[in-house]
Amino acid sequence: MSSSSSLPFLFPQTHSTVLPNPSNFFSQNLLSTPLPTNSFFQNFVLHNGDTPEYIHPYLIKSSNFSLSISYPLLLFSATMLYQVFSPDLTISSSQKSHTNTTKNHVISSYSDLGVTLDIPSSNLRFFLVRGSPFITASVTKPTSLSITTLHNIVSLSSFDDKNTKHTLQLNNTQKWIIYTSSPIKFNHDGSEIVSNPFSGIIRIIVIPNTKFEKILDKFSSCYPVSGDANIKNKFHLEYKWQKKCSGDLLMLAHPLHVKLLSQSNNVNVTVLHDLKYTSVDGDLVGVIGDSWILETDPVNVTWYSSKGVTKESHDEIVSALVKDVKELNSSAITTNGSYFYGKIVSRAARFALIAEEVSYPKVIPIIKNFLKETIEPWLNGTFKGNGFLYEKKWGGLVTKQGVNNSVVDFGFGIYNDHHYHLGYFLYGIAVLAKIDPFWGQKYKPQAYSLLQDFMNLGQRDNKNYPTLRCFDFFKLHSWAAGVTEYENGRNQESSSEAVNAYYSAALIGLAYGDKDLVAIGSTLLALEINATQTWWHVKVENNLYGEEFAKENRIVGILWANKRDSKLWWAPSECRGCRVSIQVMPLLPITESLFNDGVYAKELVEWTLPSLKNDTNDDRWKGFIYSLQGIYDKENALKKIRMLEGFANGNSFSNLLWWIHSR
Repeated sequence: MSSSSSLPFLFPQTHSTVLPNPSNFFSQNLLSTPLPTNSFFQNFVLHNGDTPEYIHPYLIKSSNFSLSISYPLLLFSATMLYQVFSPDLTISSSQKSHTNTTKNHVISSYSDLGVTLDIPSSNLRFFLVRGSPFITASVTKPTSLSITTLHNIVSLSSFDDKNTKHTLQLNNTQKWIIYTSSPIKFNHDGSEIVSNPFSGIIRIIVIPNTKFEKILDKFSSCYPVSGDANIKNKFHLEYKWQKKCSGDLLMLAHPLHVKLLSQSNNVNVTVLHDLKYTSVDGDLVGVIGDSWILETDPVNVTWYSSKGVTKESHDEIVSALVKDVKELNSSAITTNGSYFYGKIVSRAARFALIAEEVSYPKVIPIIKNFLKETIEPWLNGTFKGNGFLYEKKWGGLVTKQGVNNSVVDFGFGIYNDHHYHLGYFLYGIAVLAKIDPFWGQKYKPQAYSLLQDFMNLGQRDNKNYPTLRCFDFFKLHSWAAGVTEYENGRNQESSSEAVNAYYSAALIGLAYGDKDLVAIGSTLLALEINATQTWWHVKVENNLYGEEFAKENRIVGILWANKRDSKLWWAPSECRGCRVSIQVMPLLPITESLFNDGVYAKELVEWTLPSLKNDTNDDRWKGFIYSLQGIYDKENALKKIRMLEGFANGNSFSNLLWWIHSR
C-alpha cells in the first residue's frame, strides 16, 4: 500500500479479558510484534497447544515433550468429508530433560508458509513447512530419540552400511522412511524405536506408493526451513522457500496451485503429476523448485455491473429505489452489533451506486447523509453501546462489547469474522468517500486503520497489525475462526463475505486513488474467488470430492482445514436455501466473477429449488437463489423476485432488480 495507508491512527487502546495469553507458547522475541490470529498453526498456541493442525500432507499434533505425525485417512459421507488423526509416528527424546525449565513447546519463528516449533525438553526443533512431504527436525544436542507408533512395527531395516536411511513398515500397510544427516542406530520392539545419542537433521516421510521411493531419495537431503509469499505484480503471487542444501527442493502442490502454476511462466519449476499424496483438498502432487509463481486470471474491480442496466428497466428499479431510500430515514437501526450494523451500512451504500447506474442522482443526497450518520459514530468513538477499540496483546481491533465477552459480535473480540464485519463497513466507507471526497479525506486515517486490521501487507513491519489476518497464503483463501481451538483447525463458512472484504478493500483503493491497494486487493480477491470455486462450489463434474459427498452437495457449508461440512453454524444441512445464500451474500457487481459459470449456477439452483417448497425457508433466502437463476433464466427469475415479500439483512428489492436487469 502507499504511504497513505500507514497513517498512524489507532482506535483507543483497551485491555481484553477474554483473549488467551500468547506468551504461553510464543518465544519472547515474538511477543513485541502483532501475532497471527487465524493461522494454520493456531491450535499450537491455544489452550494446551495439543490439538492437531493440518500441515499438508500431515496432521501434526504437538505436546510438551513430543510431536505426532499422521498421514490421515480420508473418510466420506453424504454430509461431510474429513480426515482422521491417528498418531502413526510420535517422536521425542527417550529420556526427558531435567535441565530445561521450559515446560511447553515454543513457536520460535513463523513465516507465510511455515512455522518453527521447538520442544526444548526433547532437544527437538521442527521445521514445519506447508507442502513438504518430509517432516524435518533438528536434534540440537546429542539425544537418544524415541519413535513410537499406535500400530505395530512389522520391520525396521537400514538401507545400507551408512545407517542414514531406515525403512519402517507398519501393520496398517504404511511404509515410512527415516533419513538422517549422519549415521544413527535404532533398536525396536513391537511399537517403539529407540536410537543411540544423535544430533543433526532427521527427516521422516511416508511412502504412499513404493514407486515414489527413488524419487524421494533424491530430494531427501534438501529441506525447507521457512517460506515467504509475496505479491510483486498484480495477479501474481510468488512463493520463495528458504532451504538448507545444495540440491533441488521438492514440495507438494494442491489442485489450485497446479492450476495457477500452469498459467504462469515457471521456467525453474517442474510438476511431477504422478507423485501424489491424498488430501481433503484434492490430490497433492510433487513440484521441484525453490520458488513458484502463481498467476490468476484478472478480476476487474468496478463500482457497477459489467454490462449495465438497459434504459427500459430503469423505471422499475427507480420506483423500488425511491421506496427503499425513503425507508432509510423512517426505520430506526435497532442493532448495535458490528456485523448486522455493517450490513445496514453496506445495503445503503448499494442504493447510491444503483442510483448512479440508472442515472437517478436525486436520491443520493439522502443516502449520503444516512451513510455519514451511521458510519461516523463508529469512526469517532461516539456510537452508543459499541465501537472499535485496539488491543495490543495480539495486535488488532476488538469491539467495546467484545472486550469482556467472547460471544457477542459473533466473536469479533476474539478475532472471529474480522474480514466479514470490516468488509461491510469498508464498502460503505468506499462509496461515501467516492460520492463525498471531502468526507473521505477527513476519515481516511480511520478507514485505513479498519483496513489494515485484516489487510496489512504493504507494511510487513507494521507494529500495529499482523500480516493479512485472515488470508491463508497456502490455501489461497481466508479463514474466519480467530483464536479459538478447533478439532479440525481453522474454518470459514461464508466464502462470498470473504470475497466482499477484498473487493471492498480494492474499492477503498479506487476511492482514494491508491493504486497499490487496488492491486493488492484485486489480487487477493482473485485468489479468494479461485479458491471458492475450487473448494466451496461442488460441480456435478470435475469436483475434488468423493462421489458420495458430491452426489448430495452442490455447495460446501463450512470449510475446515481438515473437514468439509454440509451444515452451517446457524442452520442444518437440510436448509439448502440457507447454505446457498450464505455463499452468495452480499449481492454485488463482483458476484458476476464469483458465479461466472452459468452451468454451475443452474446446477446449484436446481439442487436448491425443491427444498424451498418443503423447508422453513422464507423469502429472505429465496432472493439469493433467484438471483442465481437470473444468470441463465432472467425472465422467470424476475417474475419470482417481484413476488417476494421480504429480503435478507443487507439485501433489498432495489438490489435484486438491479442484479436481474443487469444480467
